[in-house]
Order: sequence, then structure tokens, then C-alpha cells
Amino acid sequence: MFNVKKRDVMFTGIQPTGLLTLGNYCGTMCNWKTIQKTYQCFFCIADLHALTSRNNNYIKNSFSTTILDMVALYLSCGVNPNDSTIFVQSDVYTHSQLYWILSNFVYFGELSRMTQFKKKLSINKTRINLSLFCYPVLMAADILLYQTNCVSVGLDQKQHIELVQKIARRFNSIYGDIFIIPDILDFSRQCKIMALQEPTKKMSKSDNNINNTIFLLDSLDTIRFKLLHSLTDSDPLSRIKYDIFNKPGISNLLLILSFLTKKNISVLEDEFKNYRYFDFKEQLSDIVCDRILKIQKLYFKFRKDEDYLIDILRFGSKKSLIYSQKNFFNILQALK
Repeated sequence: MFNVKKRDVMFTGIQPTGLLTLGNYCGTMCNWKTIQKTYQCFFCIADLHALTSRNNNYIKNSFSTTILDMVALYLSCGVNPNDSTIFVQSDVYTHSQLYWILSNFVYFGELSRMTQFKKKLSINKTRINLSLFCYPVLMAADILLYQTNCVSVGLDQKQHIELVQKIARRFNSIYGDIFIIPDILDFSRQCKIMALQEPTKKMSKSDNNINNTIFLLDSLDTIRFKLLHSLTDSDPLSRIKYDIFNKPGISNLLLILSFLTKKNISVLEDEFKNYRYFDFKEQLSDIVCDRILKIQKLYFKFRKDEDYLIDILRFGSKKSLIYSQKNFFNILQALK
């Protein structure tokens, strides 16, 4: 399906700074169950990256509530700890060590051009952490440390991955073919879900308006409410048509429905051509709730057994450290 060599390395990381969303699921998570059958997968819970938000509640210890929530969600979305490695970033010190080395191979101008950094700088120019500026370098270390072939990230992370590739090539041009040049994993099923009330921006777990976001652990009533009250448009004909410029709200809802039903948007446009917006949203709500209910049933089953989740993290961190130490040793040898 993915046309790659068996057991290439796939790496992905998500910050434990809030519950995961329908956007996370449609963007990458729904593919993980299939990916791990082909790749050697490393699923990183990126607690060091979470420090950029200056909320230390998420990293008081390796087994904090939020981190265990993340592990249970990984499992409920199909990650098998016998086939894949789930670990906490701060438990594997080689990430920070390689971060420092790579910081010597990236330039100030390159980091200052990162879109996400410029966006946050425009919001608050006086309270920007250095860690937020250097975030892409630690991300590069996370990825390159495992000789990663492919990275499972959302479409909005393309610029960061391009910088990772540039850093790797720059290092290799001096010291030889030390790093594999990673690429974004090409999914046959991946989409970028937008905010329900502001469909010109992506759905985010950190959005201040909770009605913009469907969380995987929202109650079914809450999910229905958010979808039924999602922004559409003032079209008097209530046309169910994909047009991201003139009908971004309806286009976003069609994208969600297309992803979950595996039907082409053109087919859905024809299927719902005589529907009112409200009736269309009701149909969509049923399908979204059905998918999320399946995830939640598994989540609550896994979440009850904290000892099991902790064992997964302990084993994963040990395995990741051993694996990364071998690669880090080769990097150090190249520098000497």
C-alpha cells in the first residue's frame, strides 16, 4: 500500500498538552494501525516540546495523567505496543544531546522564517520563549536520531520537515552520509480538518473556543451540539457543495464526511443535493459519533489499567534509548 521497504523507520510525536481531536485522527492517527504492519514505528509523547507553552503541569513526572491519557488513545486508535514503540521524549536523553549538536547546523534566519513562529510572534512580541524559536531544531533531533525514513505528521508541518531535511543534508555534506533524509509519509487517507466556527483555520486542541474543536473524548451529546451549531453560510438554497472559498464551512463538513465514509466528495454532493444544512449536519453527526464511540469504548478499557500503560512507557523508553544510543554514537564519531 505504501510502496516502501519492509521495516523502514517511521517516527511521529505529539505533545501531551491536551486531548487529541478529530483533526489529529483524520490527519495522521487513523493510519497508524496499518502503518505499523510495514514500518518500525516510534510514537513519541513529546513532553519536552510541551514546555514551550510554559505549562509545567504536563511534565511533573513521566506518568502524569495527560501522558497516560495519550497512551490509552494511541492504543484505542490501533497502535499495538508489541509491534510499535511508545515512549516519553524526556526519558530518552539522546534527544536533547542531538538537539545541541544540530543547533550548530541551522541558522537564525531559517528559524525566524518558520510560519508557526512568525504567527505566534505577531500575537505576542514580548513573551516569546527561546525554546519556541528553537522548537524545529529539537524536532529535527527527534526525527534524525532514529535514522527515520518517514514522518507521520499533519499537512501543516511540511515546512518543519523541509527544515529537518535541510539540516540533515548540511550535516551530511560535511561528515558524509550520516543521516537518512526523512520524508513525510504519503497517506492515501489524510486530510486537514478546519475549525467548526472558523473554517478558514485548522482545528486545534489548543483553540480558546472549544466549539471549534471536536475532541476524541467529548461526550456524544457535545459532539452533536458542536456539529449542529457549526458555521455554514447564508446561501438561501442551502447547497451542499465543496467550495473552500465561498463555502468554507460546508466544505469542511463535506471533507470530514468524505474521510469517514471513504466516499468521494462529488458523490456526497450528489447524495445530499436536496438536503437542508441542518439535515446534512444530523447525518454527519451520526457518522462522527459512531466512529468516536468505537474509539472511546477502547480508550476507557485501556485507561483503567494504569500499570499496563506505565509498563508500555517504561519498555518503550528503554527500547528507544538503546536504539538511539547506537545512532548517536555514530554521530559523535563523525564529529571527532
